[in-house]
Amino acid sequence: MDLHYTSTRNSDVKVSASQAILTGLAPDGGLFVPEFIPTLDVSMSELKDMSYQETAYAVMKQFLTDFTEEELNQCIEKAYDSKFDTEEIAPLVKVDDTYYLELFHGSTIAFKDMALSILPHLLTTSAKKNNVEKEIVILTATSGDTGKAAMAGFADVEGTRIIVFFPKGGVSKVQKLQMVTQKGSNVDVVAIHGNFDNAQSGVKAMFEDKKLAEELAAKGYQFSSANSINIGRLVPQVVYYIYACAKLLKYGEIQEGEKINVVVPTGNFGNILAAFYAKQMGAPIDRLVCASNKNKVLFDFFQTGTYDKNREFMLTSSPSMDILISSNLERLIYLIAGEDTDKTKMFMEELKTDGRYTVTPEMKEKLADFAAGYADEEQTAESIKKTYDKTGYVMDTHTAVASHVCDVYREENADNKKYVIASTASPYKFVHSVMAALGEHEETEDELELLPKLQDVSGTEMPNAIKEILDAKVLHTTECDADKMEDTVRAILGI
Repeated sequence: MDLHYTSTRNSDVKVSASQAILTGLAPDGGLFVPEFIPTLDVSMSELKDMSYQETAYAVMKQFLTDFTEEELNQCIEKAYDSKFDTEEIAPLVKVDDTYYLELFHGSTIAFKDMALSILPHLLTTSAKKNNVEKEIVILTATSGDTGKAAMAGFADVEGTRIIVFFPKGGVSKVQKLQMVTQKGSNVDVVAIHGNFDNAQSGVKAMFEDKKLAEELAAKGYQFSSANSINIGRLVPQVVYYIYACAKLLKYGEIQEGEKINVVVPTGNFGNILAAFYAKQMGAPIDRLVCASNKNKVLFDFFQTGTYDKNREFMLTSSPSMDILISSNLERLIYLIAGEDTDKTKMFMEELKTDGRYTVTPEMKEKLADFAAGYADEEQTAESIKKTYDKTGYVMDTHTAVASHVCDVYREENADNKKYVIASTASPYKFVHSVMAALGEHEETEDELELLPKLQDVSGTEMPNAIKEILDAKVLHTTECDADKMEDTVRAILGI
């Protein structure tokens, strides 16, 4: 049965999976959502013996029903190959009494690789399926990781261009170097004078600008997105939660039917939403614990039912979570509103005009699957140090936020289920903060000088993604003000 996609803001919209992937954002500014969340047609006991690639097919075929078996398998094979430095693609590592799902073994050492390794193939396949002859311009805002992973995925992919905006001063030195040294004749990187929310709002405004779309079309271009607003980003993320559950069963860590809790560090809400979709598909997940840093807009929402971005924007040691507008939350709002697109649209308009909205008590009751916590800077550093001292395992700052929240949740709720933490980045990506937390960092030391020290302390080899940037040439130096993003895109594309 074909699964179609509708907009969170207009139930009259009905498109295929490939059309939703191609356009990224619905014409009304809403996000594409499946008409229903499909269920798995294989059991966990069947999944436990499958490879990551086989699991990906079992999950993604349920969502991408207009892709043939051959098309989807080709996309999967091209994505999950030797660019990952472990055969398992997403290893599950037991550290003390908690399981860390390591999602950082791809070419840019962050969890975004898990979806952005396959998105270019899904997108170009979608273009062929829909007879698209225009050049696809991937327009993306990044808080540090999406941008590099998208550029690495789309570099020199025929029929595409990619333009990435990142907040100047709002990413780590390693993250910045990874972006500004990216090769590819179809790649452009722009530092904006502002924060991630400014970048994300600017990108969304361009997607919603119908006049700009017409001008692009006249020049042979059309926009698409590599952000997690694209359903082609979200669906591949569902895979690794189901894979983790199946592997726990295979290893005898859980029994058939035994449920686990999942703890996810998140800013834009896509990664934890994927875990929620996995649960709806039939994965044995009980609670979804949303872990925030000091920008705790999501924590406050789950506590109160009010989403309020009217607050100070904090720069933290976990910059990929420094976000006040969590775009993917709209997909959850749509579900708890009973798939009422008018109600969802009303909340999103309130967010745009007032910077806040409050869900109804009935909607808040439907959030029972979720719990939430947050970690401040001191708690994040303490989590890194405590885990290392006890086990020798070194985690990055984002994973440390989740680790702290996991410990607090487990203690406060006396919930003795098994816990899986989504480990979203390599500690090498945030070496300055990680080494400071371990007490191995002197203020005078440059971030790059700390990399060999981290190698010694962690006992893990420096990833190729880091080695490659150390001597790489800076290729991108463009900057712009947050209100000049459209002008910059026009200049890059010559329109």
